[in-house]
Amino acid sequence: MTSIIDIVIVNWNSGKLLNNCINSLASTAADISKNIIVVDNSSTDGSDEIINKHKNISFIETGTNLGFGKACNLGAKLFSSDYILFLNPDAELLCDSLKKSVEFMQMPANKQVGICGVQLIDESGNVSRSCTRFPHALSFFAHSLGIVHFFPRAGHFMTEWPHDKTREVNHVIGAFFMVRRSLFEELGGFDERFFVYLEDLDFSYRSHKAGWKTVFIADIQAFHVGGGTSNKVKARRLFYSLRSRLLYSFKHFSRLGAVGVLLATLLVEPLSRSVLASLRCSWSGLKETWSAYGMLWRWLPQWMLNGVVR
Repeated sequence: MTSIIDIVIVNWNSGKLLNNCINSLASTAADISKNIIVVDNSSTDGSDEIINKHKNISFIETGTNLGFGKACNLGAKLFSSDYILFLNPDAELLCDSLKKSVEFMQMPANKQVGICGVQLIDESGNVSRSCTRFPHALSFFAHSLGIVHFFPRAGHFMTEWPHDKTREVNHVIGAFFMVRRSLFEELGGFDERFFVYLEDLDFSYRSHKAGWKTVFIADIQAFHVGGGTSNKVKARRLFYSLRSRLLYSFKHFSRLGAVGVLLATLLVEPLSRSVLASLRCSWSGLKETWSAYGMLWRWLPQWMLNGVVR
């Protein structure tokens, strides 16, 4: 059988979630993919034992945590099928998730669609609001101020849309991120300067600039827990999120806009997050906020000495 699509799963201490993910591929991927690649970012939870129990899985042990984008690039290089599905280990494919997605991409009318995503269902059976607009300086500023908690449309997440229609969008999140290999190679894969978060958004933006479309498919579904193993390291997760925001801003915004995002992120957001955590009486949230900002302030000199992303 010739493989039509390569499936790349980047794992870091996902344990049972990874096992469920791989099990979901056994029946759903058999007809169109023989290339399932798990790239393990130096897990310490025995994930290797879980992977070794499954047959026909290509397993790459990195020996260190490379970050999401770099690990995805590494896995994508292993084979050469026409399509690549980047699948989170906390996601599971349903009966026809993969087959229908490939069929959609193969339709002549969709030859300019470079990326597609599907409707993601959470543990409660709800449809996740998983698509976003491309952010700009003001939308990041709205996040820093906490305005998005009261006026979601001020941010770039499309939470106001019920995700009930197939449509072209700016970006589908990386939990189920199907890409044409030709596009992936044209853009040089994910930008590895993003350790985790926004590397998929950066890729979608570069794809858009190159003339490709991204489509959200509402009548194809997959299951996604959300958060996954990153819930165990909330302070570090916030640090990487803030760091990626700065990297994205200095790469894609004007210098004035990027500096505005930097100042809002460093000077406004720690206060707005602290106020919100205090109002919620969430002392753990307060601690996580300041722990994350401690990491961010320690990273800033190194970033500035190396030169900001342009």
